[in-house]
Amino acid sequence: MSKQQPTESRPSKSRLDRLRERSAAAEQGGGAARVEKQHAAGKMTARERVEFLLDAGSFEEFDKLVVHRSRDFGLDKQIYPGDGVVTGHGLIDGRNVFVFAQDFTVFGGSLSETHAEKICKVMDLAMKVGAPIIGLNDSGGARIQEGVVSLGGYADIFLRNTLASGVVPQISCIMGPCAGGAVYSPAITDFNIMVKDTSYMFITGPDVIKTVTHEEVTKEALGGAMTHNSVSGVAHFAADSDEHALRLVRELLSFIPSNNLEDPPAIVANDPIDRAEPKLNEIVPEASNQPYDVREVINHVVDDGYFFEVHELFAPNIVVGFARLGGRAVGIVANQPAYLAGVLDIAASVKGARFVRFCDCFNIPLVTFEDVPGFMPGVSGARRHHHARGETFVCVCGSDGAEDDRHHSQSVRRRLLRDGVEAHPDRRQLCVAVGGDCGDGRRGCRRHSLPPRAERRSGQRSGAARKDHGARRKVCESLRRGRARLC
Repeated sequence: MSKQQPTESRPSKSRLDRLRERSAAAEQGGGAARVEKQHAAGKMTARERVEFLLDAGSFEEFDKLVVHRSRDFGLDKQIYPGDGVVTGHGLIDGRNVFVFAQDFTVFGGSLSETHAEKICKVMDLAMKVGAPIIGLNDSGGARIQEGVVSLGGYADIFLRNTLASGVVPQISCIMGPCAGGAVYSPAITDFNIMVKDTSYMFITGPDVIKTVTHEEVTKEALGGAMTHNSVSGVAHFAADSDEHALRLVRELLSFIPSNNLEDPPAIVANDPIDRAEPKLNEIVPEASNQPYDVREVINHVVDDGYFFEVHELFAPNIVVGFARLGGRAVGIVANQPAYLAGVLDIAASVKGARFVRFCDCFNIPLVTFEDVPGFMPGVSGARRHHHARGETFVCVCGSDGAEDDRHHSQSVRRRLLRDGVEAHPDRRQLCVAVGGDCGDGRRGCRRHSLPPRAERRSGQRSGAARKDHGARRKVCESLRRGRARLC
């Protein structure tokens, strides 16, 4: 009697087949019809966005087969692997980033308990390894079928937003009609990018507003990309398409570090350090009441004349953004005489303060171009003012205009690189005038070098950190008592 030949384990093969089927179902999202509808609206799917954003072949997905746990309201018959969000990590220009992309083809991208758990897992891992968090938001809000469980998921996400603040960069892209809880998290991240005509941010939509207050308002006027870029200031960039928004994310990351313990990425500079710019003598008019565009000054000073502006449409009387000096990334804060004479109002102060705070958290040196007549007068402005404070390397103009701009014109770039970024790559400088000002030959100007804030986590303050804190308090006390002032 011959031996019976061993046969393949059919249960194992069956399980493998089921795994492949579920994986394929997860990649199809809400189905071909809904994907086609997404494309017809001029939008990419969640997976297409992730693939476009990250370096080719670098995406590693987490929890691809997760499904929701709800069995009420017929949800037990609507099972989609992935549960409406794609999460994982990948590379952007060779740097590790963590990303989540909400899939509008699955329950409108609504947030469920497991959906929130996937996002929280990515955020926890990003903070653990020190990598940026990028959220591609396309969600209608909470999944109301799950009730308070879904709302609790938002609370978990908001907690991680606050814990990650100042530790790793957080970037949000609004790429669809986001409402309710879906807009709270993006609003408190570091940078917010919206797509024109296809993305919206509002707590309640036009229909709810009409029902409650009888006001009629369009989606665009209520929470469109231009509204949040120019009126509310919630958004920092207005992109023309999904592709444009994702390119902005990649470019933004090229200026900022992966976490608060690293330096910003540097590149090889082709722009000579000792390049002189005679045009700086001509841009600022002799008459202090004549406007000029401060962007021209910035473009002539920074490497290759390239300035990556942030918050361009909001509070145009102040200009903020990123540039490079000697190949190193720096933050730019500049008063804009071409708009309201560069006067500081509440919106401009908030805009400047928020940008300075980000640069301070992530070790990005600041260059300040100052030409400001003061604060905006008026009752509303007198009640509340926000002063943007930050560590600066240099002030180009005195607060009374370009009284003596010749002192700064041709050598300003050389001094920035020699005395600032190149000479002190790991330190910050605070320029304090105890007599005279920068516009008067820098007479009486003293430069205080302060150590960087290397330890920001609670309960981790070493001797160097305590010395840093003491030095800052000493300078701030001198400023408060009027013994010195920022120049």
